[in-house]
Formats: sequence, structure tokens, C-alpha cells
Amino acid sequence: MTSTPYTVADVMTTKVIAVTPETGFKDIVSAMERWKVTALPVIEGEGRVVGVVSEADLLPKEEFHEHRPGMIEQMRRLGDTAKAGSTRAETLMTTPAVTIRPDATLPQAARLMADRHIKRLPVVDADGTLKGIVSRADLLKVFLRSDDELTEEIRQSVVERLFPLSHKGVTVTVTHGIAILTGSVRDDHLIPMAERLARSVEGVVDVHSRLEALTEPRASGKAAAPGADRGRGEAQP
Repeated sequence: MTSTPYTVADVMTTKVIAVTPETGFKDIVSAMERWKVTALPVIEGEGRVVGVVSEADLLPKEEFHEHRPGMIEQMRRLGDTAKAGSTRAETLMTTPAVTIRPDATLPQAARLMADRHIKRLPVVDADGTLKGIVSRADLLKVFLRSDDELTEEIRQSVVERLFPLSHKGVTVTVTHGIAILTGSVRDDHLIPMAERLARSVEGVVDVHSRLEALTEPRASGKAAAPGADRGRGEAQP
């Protein structure tokens, strides 16, 4: 019913800084600092993503810098203690990498980030080749759409399609991303659907529906019922 939803390809960053499995520890840190990122995809061959190295993967090096953990702690944190002794991306990275396809929707990307507790996702094609990267900030770009743009999309893709006969009686206003629908419509049973579809428009923050059923005007000039004038003091035949 509504227009085509935004996908990861619409908001992802296509200029991606990546490292190879052979990239050294200090070069990884330098790349993160230079490009102001907290994680880097690790690629091999012609760009196939094999892992991701993040700040969390690098921190054990600093954490265990001054002392060696005890035997119990080593067993409990085997992965971290191993990374503390690592010097290259291939032994520092988290693998397999959590990735997403370019045609995934923004809600799908957001759910994946939330479920895996990560801030960004490498975007890969069917062969696993790196095409871009999408971050939490990228997913919020849709909320930069103007109120006028949102108003027009709600009017065209929701109101005019749901209420083809009475859409002219509906007013759509959007202020700071909050949409308000007011007016009267013939098919009042579709009002809840209109609210849901308007809420699904990318960039809409909230929706308030003030739509109501269209009341048909009473017909004028209707003949009086027989005997309606009786009792008014007029002469009867």
C-alpha cells in the first residue's frame, strides 16, 4: 500500500575502511583513530568479509599489559587472554562476522544490531563481498526527511489510496516528524489501517488520527407525512 520501504543500500556508507588478516595491531589502532571508527571489517581475496575487529577485541592487550591473569581467570576468559597475546587481525577479529545484505530493510538491520549488541554491520552481497557498512547513525538518517516530504508521502501513499472517494476531506499535517490526520472519510473502518500505514512511513516519529466517519447530509424538500399538520389549528377537509 505504501511506497517501497528504505533499505540498507539507501543509507549505508560505501566508502569503507577495511583491514586484512595480516594487518598488525598498531596499524589497526591507527586506522581506527584516523577514520574515527570503533570497528573494522577484515577482508581477504577480492573483498570477502571473514571477520570484524573492534575496540573490544583490542582492549585485552591493555587490560593484561601489567600482569598475567591467574589460572582460574585464564580458563574463564580464555578468548580474551588469547587476544591479549595476539598481534594481527586474523587472531584478534571476531569471526564469523555478523553481516547484512543491501536489500534488507532498516527495521531488519536495527533488530540485528540490537540482538547482537553491535553498533555497525558490514554490508555484503550474495558472495560475501564487502559493499558498504551501515551503522546505528545511518539508520537514523530517515528521520532527517523534511516534514513537507513526509506530508506528501502520507497523502499520496496512504490517504489517497485508502480513501479514493473522500480523500479531499482529509488534512495531513506533519510537524517535527509527528503526523496528524484530520477530516471525515466514507470508509471509517479503514481509519485504524490509515494510522498504521502512516506510522510505517520512513521518518515518521508518531501519528495522531483525528479521522471520523463522514455524515451524510439530510435531504431537503422532503414531503411532510400525511396528517403532520393536524392539531395546528388548520381546517381539515
